[in-house]
Amino acid sequence: MESIENQLINAKKARHSIASLNDAGKQALLQRLAVVIQDKSAQIIEENLKDLEKMADSDPKKDRLLLNSERILGLASSLKDVAALPDPTNQLISSKKMDNGLLIQKKTVALGVVGVIYESRPNVTIDVASLCLRSGNVCLLRGGQDAFHTNLFLVSLIQGVLLEFGLDQNVVQQLPGDRKYILEILQAVKYIDVIIPRGSNELISFVRKNALVPVIETGAGVCHTYVASSAKLLKAAEIVQNAKTSRPSVCNALDTVLVDQKIAADFLKIVAPLLAAYRVEIFADDPAFAILNQEKYPYLSAASPKDFGREFLDYKCSVKIVENINEAIAHISEYSSKHSEAIITENTEEAEQFLEEVDAAVVYWNASTRFTDGQVFGLGAEIGISTQKLHARGPFALEKLVTEKWIVKGDGQIRN
Repeated sequence: MESIENQLINAKKARHSIASLNDAGKQALLQRLAVVIQDKSAQIIEENLKDLEKMADSDPKKDRLLLNSERILGLASSLKDVAALPDPTNQLISSKKMDNGLLIQKKTVALGVVGVIYESRPNVTIDVASLCLRSGNVCLLRGGQDAFHTNLFLVSLIQGVLLEFGLDQNVVQQLPGDRKYILEILQAVKYIDVIIPRGSNELISFVRKNALVPVIETGAGVCHTYVASSAKLLKAAEIVQNAKTSRPSVCNALDTVLVDQKIAADFLKIVAPLLAAYRVEIFADDPAFAILNQEKYPYLSAASPKDFGREFLDYKCSVKIVENINEAIAHISEYSSKHSEAIITENTEEAEQFLEEVDAAVVYWNASTRFTDGQVFGLGAEIGISTQKLHARGPFALEKLVTEKWIVKGDGQIRN
């Protein structure tokens, strides 16, 4: 089988190149890349069109693939935002002088070579590269075949700026999208320091099961919103509509609505036309189905067990009526991917119970789950939303692309 070992070797060698760039240099590099991205907007759109033409208009992932002038401007803005963030490396965490005269210090350092495996969103190429460059990491990008032409061109622009700054272009590389190389990437412990998968449950599960390189998961989103009996119904309906329809193909979009039985009929009557306006297909449990059927909801199906715990990534969601908050929390505990979960309630005690007991990276009170995003949280761009508990949780942004290093300074001390 063909190998990508040369790319991996070059990535390892490139660590010294990016490490030589100081804070001001990293900022200047990203500012320059922002200018190049804007200047090359027409060519980016042209390359992106080659990828879009391969995907059916009915595919909900097509919106994730699209780069238009507005989104490219957003990428350039994101690069400037990341440039303005403080450098997370070389920060002194602790320093202490021991009785024997040893000075023991701990500081932050770059992770090294970061491999990111993702699917059809080409904006991830710029987001990940910018975060790795700002934190002094080498970046290996393995995007999906859906965005091949777009990613190839974006990486060529990044490499052009690296050369302009006298750096090794292998600091950022695009790895082949062909599946035959995936195991070599996941098991390249000699060359890659960490693998970060970003995408579907299937992708993340495959990486988790097959990787020898340490993995930081950025999980798929199975997101719930619980509408409690004390909720203001119009407010709740607008939040649910936004969480489901503002951009359904992303990981922080709503998948399941849980409704307290005391207000179920009234709430579903209000939210139904808001969702119907977007042709949202609802998979409802028996009580919810009866209510929505009586309301003549046009896109209604009876829910099966598989419709709970399912990431729809489309104009689809499931609805379940629950007895109380305890049943809602139990349902979330069973089906959540631990990404983003919300409660809509005017009862402070009930809200605090939900915020405390629900195990997720981000929990919300009276707000849409669509806010789970590194840029929205003031962290700049993000690599993804981490749903695990080691190293990083929630928006996985610049501050987490470092590890620790101990430095010990002595004057001839030996241990007895």
